[in-house]
Amino acid sequence: MRGRPRHLALPRLLFALTVTTGIVDAVSYLALGHVFVANMTGNVVFLGFAAAGASGLSIPASLTAIAAFLVGSFAGGVIGRRVPHRGRLVAVATASTVFLVAAAVVLALFAVAPIAGAAQYGLIVLLAAAMGVQNATARKLGIPDVTTTVLTLTLTGLAADSRLGGGPGAKPARKIASVVTMFVGALAGALLVLHVDVAAALALALVVLAATSLSAHGLSNRTPEEEWVTPAPPPR
Repeated sequence: MRGRPRHLALPRLLFALTVTTGIVDAVSYLALGHVFVANMTGNVVFLGFAAAGASGLSIPASLTAIAAFLVGSFAGGVIGRRVPHRGRLVAVATASTVFLVAAAVVLALFAVAPIAGAAQYGLIVLLAAAMGVQNATARKLGIPDVTTTVLTLTLTGLAADSRLGGGPGAKPARKIASVVTMFVGALAGALLVLHVDVAAALALALVVLAATSLSAHGLSNRTPEEEWVTPAPPPR
């Protein structure tokens, strides 16, 4: 519609990436020592708990995840500045995460369960860096309610913007889809970690990422470039 930002297929592509967030955080929390590789808010909270002496949490693991996430975010920011075409940005950035997650799959295949030591930290670094790239890309795209990792503001908007809450009653479909896709990814990841193995869960994330990158590449080539580069201005 005229006057609305042209996001084209970008929301659908980011919903697929949201699924991978649920998968990799299921892997990291359930198999890598109660640490998140995508949810940095959780890691900061865990640091506070661990500093207070709570058991089952690791300060080094949380710090490693945060540091790797920052490195990945830096790389994602560089990619975003060099690739103005939004469709190709998703394709290129997601391709970089494919390599990181593929390395994580190989590492998980050779790791001995329960995963600990160098293998544990290697997986944390690879997955957190991949999620940093993904987050920086989503931030660059700036599509409302689709951040791929953070649901707090999405859930807040779902309630606060509702007519029942006195809000404008904005369409909630995108917000609900973000929550559902995260849940589906977390459920699938947890089932595979608990009943198969870590490598299987990471392989699923790898397939989703590869399919998203290829889809973004194909869609970018079939749609006029100007529609991907500059969204239409918002209505005044």
